[in-house]
Amino acid sequence: MTNDTDPQTRGDVVVTGTRDEASEGTGDYATATSRTATRLGLSQKDTPQSISVVTRTQIDDFRLTDVNTLLQTTTGVNVQAVETDRSYYSARGFEISNFQLDGIGLPFAFNVQSGALDTATYDRVEVLRGANGLLSSTGNPSATINFVRKRPGTQFAGSASALYGSFDQKRIDGDLTVPVTANGRVRARLVGAYLDSDGYLDRYSVKRSILYGITEADLGANTTVAVGYQRQDHRTRGGLWGALPLYYTDGSPTNYARSTSTSADWTRWNVLDQQIFGDVTHDFGNGWNGKISVMRRAIDEDEELFYVYGAPDRTTGLGLFSYVGAFNGPTRELTTDAYLSGPLTVFGRKHDVVFGVNRGVSLLKQYSSYPAGTGISLSGNTAFEGQFPKPSFGPFTLSADTKNVRESVYGLIRLNPADALKVMVGGNVTRAVARGVSYGVANSFERTRVLPFAGATLALSQQVNAYVSYATIFNPQRELDANFRTLDPIEGDNIEAGVKGEWFAGRLNASASVFRARQNNTAESLRFDTVSGQQLYTTIDAKSEGVEFDVGGQVLPGLQLTGGYTALRIRNPAGASVRTYVPRNTGRLNAVWTPEALPALKLGAALQYQSRITRDQQSTTPAGAPIFTTQGAYATVDAMARYDFSDAVSVTANVRNITNAKYLTSLFWAQSFYGAPRAGTVTLGLKF
Repeated sequence: MTNDTDPQTRGDVVVTGTRDEASEGTGDYATATSRTATRLGLSQKDTPQSISVVTRTQIDDFRLTDVNTLLQTTTGVNVQAVETDRSYYSARGFEISNFQLDGIGLPFAFNVQSGALDTATYDRVEVLRGANGLLSSTGNPSATINFVRKRPGTQFAGSASALYGSFDQKRIDGDLTVPVTANGRVRARLVGAYLDSDGYLDRYSVKRSILYGITEADLGANTTVAVGYQRQDHRTRGGLWGALPLYYTDGSPTNYARSTSTSADWTRWNVLDQQIFGDVTHDFGNGWNGKISVMRRAIDEDEELFYVYGAPDRTTGLGLFSYVGAFNGPTRELTTDAYLSGPLTVFGRKHDVVFGVNRGVSLLKQYSSYPAGTGISLSGNTAFEGQFPKPSFGPFTLSADTKNVRESVYGLIRLNPADALKVMVGGNVTRAVARGVSYGVANSFERTRVLPFAGATLALSQQVNAYVSYATIFNPQRELDANFRTLDPIEGDNIEAGVKGEWFAGRLNASASVFRARQNNTAESLRFDTVSGQQLYTTIDAKSEGVEFDVGGQVLPGLQLTGGYTALRIRNPAGASVRTYVPRNTGRLNAVWTPEALPALKLGAALQYQSRITRDQQSTTPAGAPIFTTQGAYATVDAMARYDFSDAVSVTANVRNITNAKYLTSLFWAQSFYGAPRAGTVTLGLKF
């Protein structure tokens, strides 16, 4: 096993980490190993769960500068952009509740990501589909998204870029690695980015700054310590709180211009996300390695927002009303993780083990203000003109004050009973505790669960494995039901089986799988309560079944691609289709080609497809007929072209949504808005 801190040279960039794990500088659309599922540095072929990796090369080629844009290109993942600055994510029919940073992290507050997470600081993003029953103390059968940070190299290197594009989009990026000592045993890296852009929506604009610094030091031949700081300041004006009404009172669908917004011109949505982190890795020898990680995360939100509710009359335009609110408050998280992994020899055969402990504490407070200005009728077109007068906010009241603790002990043994067969048995014991009050409702529970995990791989040939895995699900919820009571925890299980292939020393990976995920007590949006300002939920029991195909890497000299196809069905115990706002079929394909005769040129295209979705609006026409909203199947196509004038200078052109498809971003809630029209950017890149 290679030491985690060995510096390796890949292409023209020196990176740290095992050679097969870091994607930066390789030019590849695949990585040979991953630790997201087991902490063991296994190849994708030897991991009995579905994994997709978005490498640094793919991020740079297609300018995947924020998490939503990136995940929209990933097999099986659906981005539910319910508002401009707040998104849900789903896979295999259920919500994704956890983003991890270097393998650790706590579930989202309220299962939602506020502010667009920038990708400037990450080497790659690993998507583990299915329940991460071993390493996530709580979770669901959708996916775990692991953002792996860039690390400093032992040689001086740097890059910078400047971007300009549609809607007056301006962005600059800088990245610098410096050896602090001549031998590189102490090294540092600094990454920064700044975005200033208008939006395609009326009155919307965003400014986002990112700063990331990390220092690593080798404390001898076997120990490395790292400390770092990451800061993202995301500020928008004119953002949507809620979105557009989707139907008239007679039940017919609305159809607005793509730029239409219900936001007022004075609104703001600011999210400051700061992280201080550190880790220590040590090679004990004989293949045994240990790592201790600590991350302190502070998220501060500051919003003044305007919401429009109701359904308009097609003739008079009446039926829409105002709702205003201001919110601020901190979220503070402290996550620690420690694990030890290595081989054991029993009965003459070598087996792998890993065991560890994890603890996370989250403190959340929210202050809110609901001034005069709610319930005012918005006649004519006033709901969309942005001229609603700004009210006088204040005083603020404490509406939420909660503490959540997750503690777990996890372990896994990877048995090697035969050369072709590997069997994994493990799991974790998790204790989840919540204390506090949210909008006048007690948020208090204490539960302990044992979550087993099992998996196996069988080599069918040198390149192809068959696999199967089973994981259990336990996830406490913060959402409130119609009676303002906290929902019961999600419980269930996940099983999948399939085949995986690996070629060209891990530069090409492919898989085909079948899966079944059973999840009970799943929160599903019911309505927005205009009195309390709370989104209320009901629960359903559901089973998701489907098939999935995934591929990533170099398929031919000069041709690289990633993507896949997911087909599923989601039913309740009675056999009826549920969660119909989740597309039953999604397809992703990202491909780039470098002509052998002109290696300075790179051409690429990306396709995102999803099938028809619908939503029961829980409302009726005057005649009593139920009202449904439908978004038909659609696809978007992106393209890129890059030319390297030298090793140091390049120009990249990107165009999104070439066909200018018009579509609703989500039917997760009763309201929605339209996705972005055709847009382009040009980027000048420098390396030194």
